Amino acid sequence: MMILGIFGPWQVIAILVVLLLLFGGKKIPELMKGLGKGMKDFKEASKGDESKEEEEVK
Repeated sequence: MMILGIFGPWQVIAILVVLLLLFGGKKIPELMKGLGKGMKDFKEASKGDESKEEEEVK
């Protein structure tokens, strides 16, 4: 069974354990929140660039 493409279930579990040991239980939600916000900002910025290009073509 393959999870996330090339990673098997044991690799995913090992990665999660390492993250938990490195950052602790309290830091992980903060890191994920920051990552999600960054992705959202990136998507909004890329949509803004596409709108500008469409306006320039007209």
